[in-house]
Amino acid sequence: MRRQGLHHAGASVAVCARAMVTFDGSTVAGSTVAITGASGSFGQALLRACWRQHANGQTMQLVALTSGQRPLDLRDAAGEAIPVEQVAWQIGQESALRSLLERVDVLVLNHGINQQQARSHEATELALEVNALSSWRLLELFAEVVRQRPAAGRPRPEVWINTSEAEIQPAFSPLYELSKRLLGNLVSLRSLDLGGASGPLRIRRLVLGPFRSALNPIGLMGADFVASQVLAQARLGCNLIIVTPNPLTYVLMPVHTLGRWVYFRALTRR
Repeated sequence: MRRQGLHHAGASVAVCARAMVTFDGSTVAGSTVAITGASGSFGQALLRACWRQHANGQTMQLVALTSGQRPLDLRDAAGEAIPVEQVAWQIGQESALRSLLERVDVLVLNHGINQQQARSHEATELALEVNALSSWRLLELFAEVVRQRPAAGRPRPEVWINTSEAEIQPAFSPLYELSKRLLGNLVSLRSLDLGGASGPLRIRRLVLGPFRSALNPIGLMGADFVASQVLAQARLGCNLIIVTPNPLTYVLMPVHTLGRWVYFRALTRR
């Protein structure tokens, strides 16, 4: 099957439901957080970070949607199993997640695949679908769902999108770079309508440097460290969240993102 590598890429969704979720220094009771890529290193680390931060005295339900059948085994620092309900889904079937998204407040788009040295037609199609187009479709679907549901009594919905440092830096994997740069451009373009003060969503971009995972076994950072830094910057109210050992990214990424925003805003209409 053409998409059999998706399991190793962590193409899954996990939901932390009925928890106390804290972002921007405020506490929102009963928020639901959905994370794609939950079977990957960063996805699981982010789930553990959510559990550590919000499980004390609170009821938390985790639901994982994955393209593979291998059960997730999430454990806390004490080695106790973190309860997870796992449900299968496939790239290209994003519309099947509509009912799930109706109860989601924060959607983290994190799934991806890295086919190093590949350049075939099939590999190119797969990289674009998994790394860019599926996240774009989920972003649009979530915005549509948010517009149609009652907003009273709920926090402003958020989408966190992991575009990766590959947006502006070499990743020594051309298809990964091409697909992540496409995703970054789509996020910048659609944020003009879907984000900002007038849009239905708050959109945060996650720009992560090399961390150890199945996609990058020689990464410099640990996934748990990256997850803790992402949550820390989210609590500070950052929309551009950067975690990397490369100091150039902290300079180049804001300039790059601002330049695209200005360019797209000047040359496109709502």
